[in-house]
Amino acid sequence: MPYDPSAFPPFAVTVDLVVLTVRRDALCALVVRRGEQPYQGRWALPGGFVRADEDLTGAAARELVEETGLCVHDPHSPAPDNGAHLEQLATYGDPKRDPRMRVVSVAHLALAPDLPAPRAGGDANSARWAPVETLLGQEGGARGEEQSGQLAFDHTQILADGVERARSKIEYSSLATAFCPPEFTVGELRRVYEAVWGVALDPRNFHRKVTGTPGFLVPAGGTTTRQGGRPAQLFRAGGATLLNPPMLRPEV
Repeated sequence: MPYDPSAFPPFAVTVDLVVLTVRRDALCALVVRRGEQPYQGRWALPGGFVRADEDLTGAAARELVEETGLCVHDPHSPAPDNGAHLEQLATYGDPKRDPRMRVVSVAHLALAPDLPAPRAGGDANSARWAPVETLLGQEGGARGEEQSGQLAFDHTQILADGVERARSKIEYSSLATAFCPPEFTVGELRRVYEAVWGVALDPRNFHRKVTGTPGFLVPAGGTTTRQGGRPAQLFRAGGATLLNPPMLRPEV
């Protein structure tokens, strides 16, 4: 069949970012308040249109800086390692997802330790961290514009997909350490699992599992009292990318 340009209307490509961190023992996502139409005044995930001269990862990193002032590096880039993790999440292409025109979005998932308060920029009026349970309407206190379905575009679904990706990947990979500083205690790592999964874990069983999993953690050679109480041993992420046996998520 001959190529007919008129049969393929123009469309744009965007990047949307699910940026997750653990703050005050809660899994939080970065959201920005839109300063322009469509959905002016509504909360949304950070993101924007891909420029003609940039690749998808570059566009994701640029939009994150422009709208929030935060830098998250691709682990495969030559930039210095800041403990963050960036990966492509999924592609979203419903013809009606954007009222302006046909827009295909390539969503990215970014994970990092306790990130600082974001600053708004670009087409965002404000930016902040919000608990994912509130944004997804999974807790009884959620109400008003933060309830499930109130994020702009299809961003509630994108956020839900990003959260589930994080929850499932920390079962079988060392991804949970991306939420931790370079050196951390087993207790701090346990609180990451508890925040991401939304469950309470037995401290002794967790300590036995993570320290007994080959390549997961390596001693950092020091201790800390930053959590109060007796000095706790510090660890670093080991070289393993896949956990064997996996850290299975408790049933709730």
